[in-house]
Amino acid sequence: MIRSMTGYGKAEQLYNTNVITVEIKTLNSKQLDLSLRTPQELKPYELLYRNEIASNLQRGKIDVTITITNTDVSQNTHIEKEVVASYFQQINSISKEYGIPESKDIAAVIFRMPGIFATPEQEYDEDFLTKIVETLSHAIMITNEFREKEGSILKKDLLKRVALILEYLDAVEPFENNRHEIIKGKLLKNLQELTSGEYDENRFEQELIFYLEKLDITEEKVRLRKHCDYFYETIDEENAGKKLGFIAQEMGREINTLGSKANDADIQRLVVKMKDELEKIKEQLFNIL
Repeated sequence: MIRSMTGYGKAEQLYNTNVITVEIKTLNSKQLDLSLRTPQELKPYELLYRNEIASNLQRGKIDVTITITNTDVSQNTHIEKEVVASYFQQINSISKEYGIPESKDIAAVIFRMPGIFATPEQEYDEDFLTKIVETLSHAIMITNEFREKEGSILKKDLLKRVALILEYLDAVEPFENNRHEIIKGKLLKNLQELTSGEYDENRFEQELIFYLEKLDITEEKVRLRKHCDYFYETIDEENAGKKLGFIAQEMGREINTLGSKANDADIQRLVVKMKDELEKIKEQLFNIL
């Protein structure tokens, strides 16, 4: 099953009084472009998290945020009363010494000073660290499920466009048969005008055969059909994005050659339609893993 590189996943888990939250956002990118944000205390474990993410999400622009929220109010940020008292005493002392009038907003001034608020340092035991990895794995799983759903939508669109290319290819045949007679008529008319109607018919037939062989598009049609069949076979392979991109390039090569050999307005119109569908295929393939 093909997967899109666009995805989203979020997982939460409660451990004691802490809520572990992992949020993942992914977009398309040619390589792995990983941005990981964690609390400062988890920095030593970032390599472990990066390896877990890279091995499971593989490619794309990936933003991962891990947050730890303590729900115990008693352990949250508190005011250092001794520091507040020290600031208050010093400000009063300086005000009296220099005759500065006391401010009614002294509390607001003090609470802007450093060291007033303190947050207890979070401790991470072995079980806590294990829970964080479990939450990360769960978020990755949800992201991959999202990617698979997006991939199934892209698959339907891609198959529809390949089918249209084959439909336009089938439509070439009637014009191809008429093209030989039209080319022969044009050459014969030009030859008669140049030679006043006198020419070697055998030589003309030989030159005509040589000219038509150069304009023959049978091989291009066969190869284009083969590439389309190969596209159908490959689309269900794991991580087929780059391989499908290569097949699309080969399809484009045959369509371009077919167009250059067409020498017919109706066939050219069909070639333009094929190119349009192929460009849409290539755009979609940029987002496939």
